Amino acid sequence: MSDVDAPVKLKQREVLGKGLSGLRQAGDVPAVIHNHGQDSIHVMGPEIELLKVYRAAGKHHPLNLEVGSSKYLALIKDAHFDPVKRRLQHIVFQAIRQDEKVEAEVPIRLEGEIPAEKVGLIVLHQLDSVEIEALPKDLPDEFVVNAEKLVELHDKITVEDLIVPPGVTILTELDHPIATVAETRAQVAEEAEAEAAEGEEGAEGEAAEGAETEDDSAGETGPDNQ
Repeated sequence: MSDVDAPVKLKQREVLGKGLSGLRQAGDVPAVIHNHGQDSIHVMGPEIELLKVYRAAGKHHPLNLEVGSSKYLALIKDAHFDPVKRRLQHIVFQAIRQDEKVEAEVPIRLEGEIPAEKVGLIVLHQLDSVEIEALPKDLPDEFVVNAEKLVELHDKITVEDLIVPPGVTILTELDHPIATVAETRAQVAEEAEAEAAEGEEGAEGEAAEGAETEDDSAGETGPDNQ
């Protein structure tokens, strides 16, 4: 059994509303378990422990929750952090059943060296996770994508490129980009300057040709040509 599969022990919580700030100051994090349409269960647990659990399980790995003598299989559906201090403020658990499919958010990891970066290009990471549906036993911990196909400008990896295990359905749009090769700002600026310079040279050439045409026209209408 890995650490993330070990029981997560929580306590029943009576404190609600304004009293939550005092609970957080004492080192606990308020949480709630949504339980199949029944009344939600208000619980709490040590901030340090719940933060470890969230980092390990994310929103895709089933957890074994224990509240007194009651046990629940659950996913983390949401986690709220203080925007300034970045401390964990609240967790929402969703109780699930082994025989029912659930929706989860699974992270994506690019693996391998990226050839495009070696030639000075950059890779825009446009999607860090995908929404999927599967039975709890089939939920993957992550999707690993080979990044070696990102070679030239505009090369990209999309959701459709993911290797999906049996029993898993991808809910995110298949054409949604995960990573795309792009130019750096400096490269874009250099190209813009080069295009501007070419435009100026072209304008100067057209002006010179126009002046020569006017001179030729003036010569043709002189006294010797009448």
